Order: sequence, then C-alpha cells, then structure tokens
Amino acid sequence: MFSSSSFWDIKSKFCSEARINLLKLSFSLVIATLSFQTHSAAPTDSASSDSTSQKFNWSQTPPVTPGPRPGLFVMPPTGAGYYSLLDLITGNKREAPPVAPYAPFALLTTPAFDIDFRYLEKPEHEKDVFDPLKRIYLNDDWLLSFGGQFWYRFMNETDSRLNAAGTDNTHHLFRTRFHADLWYQDRFRLFAEFLDARTSGLDMPALPTDTNHTDMLNLFADIKLGQFLNGPAYLRVGRQELLYGSQRLISTLDWVNTRRTFQGIKAFWRTPTFDLDAFFVRPMVTEKNQFDNWDQDRNFFGLWGTYRPMKGQLLDLYILSLIDNRTVSQANILSGNILQGDSTLETVGGRIAGDYNRFLYELEGMYQFGRRSHQDISAFSVATGAGYQLPLPMNPQFWLRYDFASGDSRTNDGNSNTFNQLFPFGNYYLGWIDQVGRQNIHDFNAQFSLHPQPWFTFLAQYHRFYLANKRDFLYNAGGVATLHDPTGQSGTHVGDEIDFRVNIHVDRHQDILVGYSKLFTGNFIQNQRPGINPDLFYVQYNFRF
Repeated sequence: MFSSSSFWDIKSKFCSEARINLLKLSFSLVIATLSFQTHSAAPTDSASSDSTSQKFNWSQTPPVTPGPRPGLFVMPPTGAGYYSLLDLITGNKREAPPVAPYAPFALLTTPAFDIDFRYLEKPEHEKDVFDPLKRIYLNDDWLLSFGGQFWYRFMNETDSRLNAAGTDNTHHLFRTRFHADLWYQDRFRLFAEFLDARTSGLDMPALPTDTNHTDMLNLFADIKLGQFLNGPAYLRVGRQELLYGSQRLISTLDWVNTRRTFQGIKAFWRTPTFDLDAFFVRPMVTEKNQFDNWDQDRNFFGLWGTYRPMKGQLLDLYILSLIDNRTVSQANILSGNILQGDSTLETVGGRIAGDYNRFLYELEGMYQFGRRSHQDISAFSVATGAGYQLPLPMNPQFWLRYDFASGDSRTNDGNSNTFNQLFPFGNYYLGWIDQVGRQNIHDFNAQFSLHPQPWFTFLAQYHRFYLANKRDFLYNAGGVATLHDPTGQSGTHVGDEIDFRVNIHVDRHQDILVGYSKLFTGNFIQNQRPGINPDLFYVQYNFRF
C-alpha cells in the first residue's frame, strides 16, 4: 500500500516532468509556427532576400534590449554641464548629456550583448579611440564587434559575514571580461564573452561568487524567427545572462565578481511598446578551476511581458517556475531551513513603475505557491515606494520605501510561508553589507541622491530591518539562512543599516566607486552574535571599452 505522502511524491514528480515536457513541446510548436510564418511571408524590410540589389541597412541592427528601470531609480541630470571628470579638466562644457553606450556608473547590470553602439552609424557621432573595434563591416552583410571590461575592487569588511569570532576580511577582487559579437544582417548572431574573476589577500574562505578562472559568461546564437506586428522575434540558444524588471527576482548581479548566468533557450519578441520573453534555462554552477556546468538539479522557466504605454511608464507581468531537485538534509528539514532544494515553486507577479511631473513611483507584488519538502507553499512579497525629484540645483531626489517578504511561523506544520527570492540583485535593495535578503523581512527604507556635478553621483540609503516572523531565519543577500532562534525569544529587530556611495565618472570608459556601509545590529543579531557590528568600506575602479 502507498501512504498519502508517497503518493504525493509520485504525483509531484510526475507533474514536474510533465510540465517540463509540455514546456519543451510548447517551445517547439511556437518555433515551428513562427518559422512557417516567416518563410510564408514576403520580405518587407531592408533585409530582403535580393541582397544583390540593395545593401542591408545597419542603422537599427543589432536590436538591443535597454536595461529595465529598477526600483529606487534616479533621474539623471540634464541640461548644460560637465558630464565627465575629463570634460571638466578639458573645459568641455556640454549643452546636453552626451550619447554614450555605457551608463555613467561603475556597476552596470546590463549584459554586454545589450550595450547599444548603433549611434556609430551617424557620421556626426563623437569619435572615440575604441571606435575601430566596433561595428567592423566584413562585407555588406556581416558585422563584427569586440569589447570588454576590467575592474578592481578593494574590500575591507569588519565582522565579516556575521561570523561569531568577529573576524575581519580585507581583500582584493579582480575581474576581466572580453567579448566578440558577429552578425549576419539581422538574421543570425553569434555572441561569446570570456570572464576571469580572481581574488587576493582573503582572510576568510572565498565565496562561490568571488572566483571563476577562465570561463565563458555568455556563449549563444540568435536566430531571427520573423517580423511580427512592428517587432522582430528571435530564438536564443546557449549560455546567456538574464535580466528582467526590477531585478528583484532575476538579475545578472553585477555586484559580485563572477556575475550570474544561465544556460538554455529563450524566445523573445521586441516592439516599441511591448516586450515578451519565454525561457527555459538552468543556472550555471561556478567551478573555480574548471569549465562551468549547468545545475542539473534546477530547471527554471517562465514568461515575462513588459508594456510601456508612454515614456517613463511601464507595466511588468510574469509567471516563473523553479523546479529544484537538490536534496535537503533531515537536519535542515527539522529546523525549517528548506528553501535550498526539494521544491516545485511557482511565482506570479506584476509591477508598475514610472515618473510623472517629478514624482517617482513603484509598486510590485509577488505571490508564490507549490510544494517544498512535502509542505504546501503560500508566500508573498511586496515592494512599494514613492519619490520626488526636487527642482533645485544638484538634482536632489529622495525615495521613501517599504519592502516585505513573508516568513514561516511554524516548522513541519504542512505549510511553508517563507518567500524565495530566486535570482535577485538583492544588495541594490537591501543593503550592501549583504546580510539581509528578500526572505522573512520587513524593510523600512529611504534613499537620497545628489549630483553636485553631472559627473559626480552621491547616494545615501537608510534601512530599518525586522524579521517578518521571529521564529524563521535571517537570510542573507544570497538567500542562505544564517541566524535562527526557533523559540522567538531573540526578538525581531535585525538592525539599522546606512549606506553611502560616491561615483566619479572619469570618462565614457572609466568610473571610480567609493562606498561605506554600517549595520547597527538590533536585538535579534545581538542575542545571536553578541558584540558583532559589521561594516564595509570599498573602492572600485572600472574600465570598459
């Protein structure tokens, strides 16, 4: 005889496999349908099949996806001014912001394959020493580009990672990236990006995100499926970074030395007002001295749509599925630390964000359901905020925000209520010390930004953290459970964090970032780690070409 639990295990496994097979079949049908439509339709654009009679128009190729607007966004300065330190030194006062491919900030989550160099098609564009590496015309139909990045960061951590011994961690991070990008008209693309991430001087063991020696960050091919309703549709196959919406759930995670990447298949459609993506991927497992492999125990797939009804306004709608077959130990099951495996998790959500007459706003809601270690999942997260751009010199702006992610009050009661943050850019929202993730947390926070000069950005944040449930864990920025009091007697106040960052935009290729963060621990951490009050100081130099 089967017990009810064993019956559910068989049913859950069958449903998971059926869902994967159904998604694969759906992809096949979509691809076949779009391919049939493409071959059936007469060519209507400059990429005509009669290539001998007309040269291909490269002005809008390759198509790129602009980086999505995050929460806590800052409206950049406009008008006359010096937009880089080099502009100031050379006396080059500009009437408006320059057209440049990279955002004027050291951290850039936008993947290299979505950096826009199409402005080089205009004869009047501002010249740059690296222009010869971009948009090299092999002939009328083939386009080749090269690019890359180097960064160095000095890190000085006090009471690093909330360790009980109070060990500090002073170290250095080095990262090198280089890519090659080949296009045949707008029909086919081959993109390859190398990454090498190294550390020096660590006082504690390296994190998995610190080192990755000589590996591929991106390696994929794009095939154009056709032109539909004023927008192209593509199929992407291979290793690829994913970046969506606010990046609370899916991000390239530029803060860490290795960045985050996946391997699989994605179909995407782009129009001036609407984007739609469907993907089936597995996260890559970083292996320091070996070629990375995908995680065979995790399957991640979803559908994401973004609608932009007018400039500055957007709506995101999405459904995401994560099947995690990693084993959870019996000890973790008994303690309730069950987010890192043995689950079938569905996430549905939506988001609105924008700016209007100097007012800034955002609201995102996410609900999760499914099964986790034989328990039913019901969890949610809400992020909301409002800001204002003051009409004063130095472009001052502020945000007031509240972020919440549910926690679990009881272990092994048949229900699991802890929100799973998936693959986020958590530091951006919950403090750069990395001790708080979007799981079992209340965060009352504020941000203030200033541009004393267009090339100088100052950002200050304040966070007041509480556990959503005092018997659940505190989870760090990586989603890993760190501290726990199953009795709930340690309280709920995690602490108060302040974060200061200054970015100096040296020129279009170089940025310097200086930051300081301090966590004033509350009663929960003080009862778990007496005397621990972590802080972080860092200096980063970034060079892109």
